[in-house]
Amino acid sequence: MPIGEFGGAPPLASEGSPVLTTPMYWMYEMAHASLNPARAVTDATRLLFQNPLNPWARTEVGKSVAAACELFERTTRRYGKPEWGLDDTEVNGVRVPVEVRSVWEKPFCRLLYFDRKFARPVRSPQPRVLIVAPMSGHYATLLRGTVEAFLPAHEVYITDWADARMVPLSDGRFDLDDYIDYVIEMLHVLGGNTHVMAVCQPSVPVVAAVSIMEARRDPFVPTSMTLMGGPIDTRRNPTAVNNLAQERGIDWFRNHVITKVPFPHPGMMRDVYPGFLQLNGFISMNLDRHMDAHKQLFANLVKGDGDLVDKHREFYDEYLAVMDLSAEYYLQTVDTVFVKHSLPKGEMAHRGTLVDPSKVTRVALMTVEGENDDISGLGQTEATHTLCSSIPDHRRVHYVQKGVGHYGVFNGSRFKSEIVPRIHDFMVSAANPASLQARAAE
Repeated sequence: MPIGEFGGAPPLASEGSPVLTTPMYWMYEMAHASLNPARAVTDATRLLFQNPLNPWARTEVGKSVAAACELFERTTRRYGKPEWGLDDTEVNGVRVPVEVRSVWEKPFCRLLYFDRKFARPVRSPQPRVLIVAPMSGHYATLLRGTVEAFLPAHEVYITDWADARMVPLSDGRFDLDDYIDYVIEMLHVLGGNTHVMAVCQPSVPVVAAVSIMEARRDPFVPTSMTLMGGPIDTRRNPTAVNNLAQERGIDWFRNHVITKVPFPHPGMMRDVYPGFLQLNGFISMNLDRHMDAHKQLFANLVKGDGDLVDKHREFYDEYLAVMDLSAEYYLQTVDTVFVKHSLPKGEMAHRGTLVDPSKVTRVALMTVEGENDDISGLGQTEATHTLCSSIPDHRRVHYVQKGVGHYGVFNGSRFKSEIVPRIHDFMVSAANPASLQARAAE
């Protein structure tokens, strides 16, 4: 299932009409409010037909009514931010409790630390990993499987990006330059000896942040940089998402998908790319698949197949939970990454200073791509090696995972069994340059 990265937004009724764009969010909120009575009645009906004291509950008709009610409730629900649900992990064969806590915070992001509560210290230090999650519609919890896979052998931190509709207008704007500043600040907070890993969209700002730190000879530059399925150079093997941005141009996105947050949200009157529009784009890319999945949910509810029903709920509770993006950040990213290709052309600037990846010399580089990625095509992430030309050959690795798409680059069984061990070995070796050089010689 592809995860949206700035693509697929539906057009409005009038081409480029701000008059229609502005009240769009307000009408969406009113539609949700108008459904509340129907949702309440439907939920009560579902409970009635699931009550074991109701003789209809055990009949085909009763099960069908309850299933239809749940389907209506789920398709009209506004999904909130999911919980992490990572209460423990296994380290060296021992179950260890995990506490998720914030160690740094700004208006648009928190830095979360998955603190493993050891009964006794581990024998040798484990790699400290900063996972930079995508800020492209879904919450950071989309990377729950990614975090879970790294917890047994790593100290894990992750960026928890805020929903823009929850950030008051008084807290100021947030754009791509701010994103880069946030990444640099977080690396400073972690204090060096850190491995940074960008999943998908943040590959560009992470490369920019590391390049800026290297140009400044920053002592807190990360030990290694791992980029996974990122749109570094979308001119290579362009996908439908890349082509959409090229064909439409930045003005189309500004006129068609930007609106203001309505009352009563804390971010009222902030310009955003709203989550419900993003979700429309995500689903429209695979509409038939989503419809089939919900038909199957109805059938499984009637049959009472609890395992398949739980799998459906788990996936869609995450997939349908979306957040608003700051308009400044969204438009600057589309323009910089997908329209102008500023980074690979050597034209990307951060607060007036050119970003020069050739300045990167102290950071080991690993890129990971999926063979069937339909969001970031093959070669787009690998292009980083050309840009970071000053990194020695023995401190760079490129890996293509066979048989996976975009989602499989950072989640799933092949990610856990084939990608994670390679990244772990790379990080351990990157912390020991002599070891990397010896492996390269072999």
